[in-house]
Amino acid sequence: MDGEIAFSASMMCADYGHLENEIRALEEAGIDSFHIDIMDGQFVRNFGMGIHDLQYIRSATKKKVEVHLMINHPARYVEMFAKAGVDMLYIHPESQYHASITIEEIISAGMTPALVISPGLMTEGILELLYVVKRVLVMGVNPGNAGQTYLPFIEEKIRNLIKLRDKYKFEVYWDGHGSPANIHKFAPLGVSGFVLGTAALFGKNRPYGEILAELKAGLK
Repeated sequence: MDGEIAFSASMMCADYGHLENEIRALEEAGIDSFHIDIMDGQFVRNFGMGIHDLQYIRSATKKKVEVHLMINHPARYVEMFAKAGVDMLYIHPESQYHASITIEEIISAGMTPALVISPGLMTEGILELLYVVKRVLVMGVNPGNAGQTYLPFIEEKIRNLIKLRDKYKFEVYWDGHGSPANIHKFAPLGVSGFVLGTAALFGKNRPYGEILAELKAGLK
C-alpha cells in the first residue's frame, strides 16, 4: 500500500434526525472527508441529497467535502457547487456530451476534478480524460441506491486502473458496498480510499471511532 488509506463518509446513509451529531461523531472518529451524493431522478432512478443538505454539511465541518454528481448535464451546475464550497467534484463521463469541457470548468472553478466509473462503463473509453483528473472512483455497484450487492466483475476493472495510475497520475477510490472484506482485499492492491456507507460504517449501532479503528488496524 502507498501511504495511509483514506475513508470518506457517505452522508446519504447518515441519521438525518441528528445530522449535526453525526458530523461531530464522524470527525471525532477520524473520518477523512464527507461524501455527498446528488441525484436527479433521470441519470439514475433515485433522488439523492440536495443543495441544502450539502450547504449544511459544508458549514458544519472543516473537513474536505466531495460531491458525486449522478445527474445529466453536470456542466450546468459547476459554478453552483463551487460557490457551495465543494472541494472535489465527481462526474460520470457519460452524463455529458463533452466531459473534457466539464472537467476544465471544474478546474477553473477551483475544485478538484474526478471521474466515476460505473460497472457498465469500459475503462478504454476514458483514457484521455485520465490525464486531467486527480481521482477515479470505481463503483462496486450500480449507481443510485445504497445497500446493493457487490458486483464481482469489478475486480478486473480495478486491477486495470491500478496498472494505469502511475502513467496518468491519479488515485483509485472505491464506492459501493465498501465492506471490511473488500477494503482489506483491495487496499493492498493499490486502492487509495473508500467511500463508507451501510456495508461498513452506518447502521451498526457501534461508535464510528471503533469501526474506523478496526478498519485501519486490519490494513497494517
